[in-house]
Amino acid sequence: MASSLDGSLLGMLDHPFMERAFLAGIAVALLCGVVGYLVVLRAQVFAADALSHVAFTGALGALAVGLDPRIGLFVATVGIGLLLAVLGPRGRADDVVIGTVFAWILGLGVLALSVYTASAAAASNGGAGVSILFGSIFGLGEGAARLTAAVAVVLLIIVLALVRPLIFASIDEAVAAARGVPVTALGVVFMALLGATAAEATQAVGALLLLGLLAAPAGAALRWTKDPFAGVALSAALAVGSMVVGLAASYAAPSLPPSFTITVTASGIYALSFVLPRPVRRRVRRRRERRPGIQAATP
Repeated sequence: MASSLDGSLLGMLDHPFMERAFLAGIAVALLCGVVGYLVVLRAQVFAADALSHVAFTGALGALAVGLDPRIGLFVATVGIGLLLAVLGPRGRADDVVIGTVFAWILGLGVLALSVYTASAAAASNGGAGVSILFGSIFGLGEGAARLTAAVAVVLLIIVLALVRPLIFASIDEAVAAARGVPVTALGVVFMALLGATAAEATQAVGALLLLGLLAAPAGAALRWTKDPFAGVALSAALAVGSMVVGLAASYAAPSLPPSFTITVTASGIYALSFVLPRPVRRRVRRRRERRPGIQAATP
């Protein structure tokens, strides 16, 4: 049985739908790993959770008026991300703002769902709402997979270009502002990037489960190292690992949806971070001990 499974997994890339899933999934996972680490470091997980519901509302709203759901995804998540940032102090949405917008957007989502299910389009595309909620990475066409990967890579490049000031502002906002870092503008830009990341991740794991891919690898990385730059790299690696293992597990066991196996893998990694030793943290500590006087930037 084991050899049969090994052979099955080795041959999975012979299927075009698996090639497309890995192409889009790995790019999205890299983006989620990097952005997710910053989300956890900045204590904005609630904002990411709110944007996951915004993604559902935006996609359904686009379907209700006859547009491509991806248009609604990006317009809604980026737009609401910017709104949350502008309404919050220094570009950071607080819980009151998030909760108010959250309730409002859920109401709009119910309205969009009602309009869409009553339309003629729902009869020919009845599974669209389920795909938005739970993802449809195995159903991506070649063009959609390439576009998803390309957008994820562009967003990743932008985030990496801003990662140093973002980390600085996340760790010590007051000092960053005193040093001339445009903290408020940076916060607004980051919320827009978080919105776009939520839209990207929705296409892979669905609106309800995208928080698992954003937060779980990042949470594990934060527990395993206090070096923020090592944490970004580790979070990205763990997110990609979750994606690869999840896709392979779903292929080996077709009854398990890929969004489930991906998020379960990511959550399992986070659970392991509570029981496994922290080798990265120890290595960083030893390096600091060898270089007294050098203090790492930690929260």
